[in-house]
Amino acid sequence: MSPVLSITLLWAGLLVVVAFAWVKGQMPERLGSLSVIVGGLLAVLVHVVSPAGAVPTTLLVLDGVLAAAFLFLAVCYGRAWLGVAMLLQGVQFSLHAYYFVGDLGHDMTYSLVNNLVTIGILAAIVIGTIDAMRRRAA
Repeated sequence: MSPVLSITLLWAGLLVVVAFAWVKGQMPERLGSLSVIVGGLLAVLVHVVSPAGAVPTTLLVLDGVLAAAFLFLAVCYGRAWLGVAMLLQGVQFSLHAYYFVGDLGHDMTYSLVNNLVTIGILAAIVIGTIDAMRRRAA
């Protein structure tokens, strides 16, 4: 799959999940999806605006902030999907840290893990939204 198609599909999935969470979810799902979309937009901004040497460090900071946001939401709302999203974001942080400290270039393994973690976080939001819909119906 071409990188452009992969990125396009991930962004389309992200937007669909965020819209689904906002329409059908409750406050934890909305705030979690808002955190993901803001994090994604900030990551794009970092790649566009930051000098090349500052990108890895800035992405590490963004990953840490997003993991902390999920931790805060998990503590406030006590939803299992938020814990899963927080752990997956920790994996994302570890991935970026490993490649940064090892001074490694981004390869297929990096892309695969990065995309799978993103899909996992989006799946956690979808599951949380479905659970919120079920709770509301009960």
